[in-house]
Amino acid sequence: MLARARAAGVATIVTIGCDLDDSRRALETAESFGLLASIGIHPHEAVSAPPDIAGAFDGLRTRGGERIVAIGETGLDYYYQHSPAGDQRRVLIAQLDYARKNGLPLVFHQRDAFADFVAILREHFDRATMRGVVHCFTGTSDEARMLIDEFGLWLGIGGVVTFKTAEPLREAIRAVGVDALILETDCPYLAPVPHRGKRNEPAFMTETLKRVAEVLERDTAEIAAITTSNARRLFACA
Repeated sequence: MLARARAAGVATIVTIGCDLDDSRRALETAESFGLLASIGIHPHEAVSAPPDIAGAFDGLRTRGGERIVAIGETGLDYYYQHSPAGDQRRVLIAQLDYARKNGLPLVFHQRDAFADFVAILREHFDRATMRGVVHCFTGTSDEARMLIDEFGLWLGIGGVVTFKTAEPLREAIRAVGVDALILETDCPYLAPVPHRGKRNEPAFMTETLKRVAEVLERDTAEIAAITTSNARRLFACA
């Protein structure tokens, strides 16, 4: 998989943690294969979050050092409600506060919880000193503009942009332009056309790149360069 990614031109991979055990595995994978990692507690797992989230993250960072480049995946998901909404909000706020105190960017997950998500950002996200990406963005043009204009966030665009039913997402991309975008995979989910139904992997991001370039009527090399630069700014990595 990593060889195919390199052959496709993927130079840097951030593997994402979604609970404490998963974050440890992400770090171990990053250490073994020369990748970067995030550590975080996904809203689905919020009900099982430890009382001392900051202490748990400190322990992981003591081991992982500069390989850990972000906090997340964190956010709100009211679609599945695998964790009660109150737990999701509490755990999101704790991770926002940790990221702010430690100068780390955030990888956000938001599904069917936009109003509460924005309300929490308004109280706990400092645009002047913090950075973040709303991963797997599939919202409206108005939501995209709000996240960018009010909070300075980037939008993570994955394989969904290639789906036939995703015209609202393509309209949002046209509305905000490439400077607001970062390309991602959400592996192993949401493989782009023509790979739908397969396990997603980083090499498939070339299909997402081509579709975004078509949507914006720009050259693929230009889109690749700008979105890569955006990702490196977000994660502060060379």
